[in-house]
Amino acid sequence: MSQNTIRLTMAQAVARFLTAQKTVIGGETLPIFGGVWAIFGHGNVAGVGEALHAIKDELPTYRGQNEQSMAHAAIAYAKANFRRRFMACTSSIGPGALNMVTAAALAHVNRIPVLLLPGDVFANRLPDPVLQQVEDFGDGTTTANDCFKPVSRYFDRITRPEQIMPALRRAMQVLTDPAECGPVTLSLCQDVQAEAYDYPLSFFAEKVWAPRRMMPDADEFATAAAALKLAKKPVIIAGGGVLYSEASESLAAFAEEHGIPVMETQAGKSALPHDHKLNMGSVGVTGTSAANGLAEEADVVLAIGTRLQDFATGSWALFKNDSVKLIGLNVQVFDAAKHNGLPLVGDARVGLEALDAALMGWQVDPDWTQKALDLKQDWLRDADAARAASNAELPSDAQVIGAVQRGRTKATLVCASGGLPGELHKLWRADAPGSYHLDYGFSTMGYEIAGGLGVAIARPEDDVVVMVGDGSYLMMNSEIVSAVMLGVKLAIVVLDNAGFGCINRLQMATGGANFNNLFRDTKQVAMPNVDFAAHAAAMGAKARKVASVDELETALAESEEAPGVHVFVIETDPLITTEAGGHWWDVAVPEVSERPQVNAAREAYLAALKAQRAG
Repeated sequence: MSQNTIRLTMAQAVARFLTAQKTVIGGETLPIFGGVWAIFGHGNVAGVGEALHAIKDELPTYRGQNEQSMAHAAIAYAKANFRRRFMACTSSIGPGALNMVTAAALAHVNRIPVLLLPGDVFANRLPDPVLQQVEDFGDGTTTANDCFKPVSRYFDRITRPEQIMPALRRAMQVLTDPAECGPVTLSLCQDVQAEAYDYPLSFFAEKVWAPRRMMPDADEFATAAAALKLAKKPVIIAGGGVLYSEASESLAAFAEEHGIPVMETQAGKSALPHDHKLNMGSVGVTGTSAANGLAEEADVVLAIGTRLQDFATGSWALFKNDSVKLIGLNVQVFDAAKHNGLPLVGDARVGLEALDAALMGWQVDPDWTQKALDLKQDWLRDADAARAASNAELPSDAQVIGAVQRGRTKATLVCASGGLPGELHKLWRADAPGSYHLDYGFSTMGYEIAGGLGVAIARPEDDVVVMVGDGSYLMMNSEIVSAVMLGVKLAIVVLDNAGFGCINRLQMATGGANFNNLFRDTKQVAMPNVDFAAHAAAMGAKARKVASVDELETALAESEEAPGVHVFVIETDPLITTEAGGHWWDVAVPEVSERPQVNAAREAYLAALKAQRAG
């Protein structure tokens, strides 16, 4: 070993490298890794565990209760930091590693950075098969961690200690790249974790990662600007890329200067304050009547930082103007060029500011802007009616949403999957960038509570409120223990509709019989009657069941300043949804059925398909 090297195990080299990576936010230099989530097992406790212990004062280690949920918490942390900071997660081999695959897919779909460090088999293969090893009869190199390959932006298996150097450098490039951003999996063979190597000290030099802001190509830019100048009825769809680019102010200025109405995807919601006059709210399947009414007429759609998921486009049946042009302002060409759009590859903030300068003096026809303002007022009246308090024995999700928002007026809202995101997309009123936090890209049941924990760690000053259905709660609730253990402030509202209410409604809408979704429609000997408040209290939360939306609103307001984890349970109606707004969604209905309800639904489905755009 020379004076320019240091002898470390591979795991120690990983730990030391992570602490040297920095970023600058608001003029302050910060560690880019906010911590490491870990559940130790035989595949990582000796190597990675020992290495993390040595740096626990520089890089905190958090113990999760489930590998999937701890990875969800890490993903939420990165999203709450607008991808400027992120976390790592380590597990043992086998089931511990595979538990993280769902979270990897969530991060992949949503373009969120997370570093996954699962243990793996012995590189030397001498003790094969080791505990939890998956054996492929035809491929000796296959392990369970190969499941990460299709859901990782970058995957590497470390079979020699020196391999970690190029692997970690590549990992950081992916984690910080606005276009390639997503999960990175470095599969760490457990014997190699403990092997030593003389690493160059230069590998551990502090490195500051700044956000890359790509300028649009000149020709693409000229084409996009010309298309906008010719537009009579343009609209803007704001996606998550607006938030990650920190482009909210630029978006507001652009919309105001040119009079263009803005609508938001699930990931883009909160890009503009809900009360901004040109914010039409949500778009698509879960869209407002204002946004969807304008989108149907639009001749130019400027889609900023969105991957244009089917929910945002009404399964590509929303845009009914035959001559509509789509401009995709996106850092990722894959997204920018979707559906034969005009690609404008570049950073959202840089691109908006350049377009603003190019369109100086141009404004859309005032009648189009005025129509948007009128439609928004009509929508707000409908939304107010849906959110209003009710004395119904079983309130709707919308009425619970109203109570939560009145009880916690400055909440940062966390949710995922099921019926709640659709109602929240339309009805929740976000007032600051990042105050609306959903996974609806992968739509992962079980993300909610773990996600709330990650947001609370990332934004401890925020009033973080999780809304979760009973089905998702039952799938994954154990990070309540972690939240209590870590002393974070977190409010969790559990809406108990006795089953999977959202998918039951979809089942009914496609002509299906009520079957196997609500508890009452399942094969059973006894009807479940889960005491969610008692369950949460058993994990250390302060929990109570409330009897009405008024009681929920009061309880939330009274606990707003209280520390710790608070859980509120309310029974809700599984069938009621907000009728105003919304759009058709392509869910294939069986072509052959003995049930007349399915046959009728099939006819309606075929009629709706005629509006779907093929190109």
